[in-house]
Amino acid sequence: MRTGLAFAGFGVALCCVGVAGLAAWNLQTVRQAAGPIRETADGFLNEVSLGDSDRAYDRLCEDARTRWSAIGFTSWVRTPPMVTDYEITDVSVTTRSGRPQGTVTVKLTRDGGLSEERRLPVVREGGDWRVCGDPF
Repeated sequence: MRTGLAFAGFGVALCCVGVAGLAAWNLQTVRQAAGPIRETADGFLNEVSLGDSDRAYDRLCEDARTRWSAIGFTSWVRTPPMVTDYEITDVSVTTRSGRPQGTVTVKLTRDGGLSEERRLPVVREGGDWRVCGDPF
């Protein structure tokens, strides 16, 4: 009986260590991803606000590029009221199937001073971080 309880206790302890290790690994992955996600969104928004739609288009994920042609994206970026400034207010990172993905909350300022809050999804694709979905 004692031997059985000892093995059961050892098994429970081993499971706890495994769960704690997995949680620590997940936390480390999320923390390491926050900086690159912010940098990707910042670069994208900077290019949009400067009117550099070609470079901004290059930061879009493959899925977004299948929905937007480069010409269509440029027209969309340059349609008034255009983005003139932005402020990143939050970066959240989650994992799905062990892969980090992020959402960047940003306050966009447009021509005439109109401002609005948007969320940019950012995903890892081919070793790079890319803005995905419809960014505006």
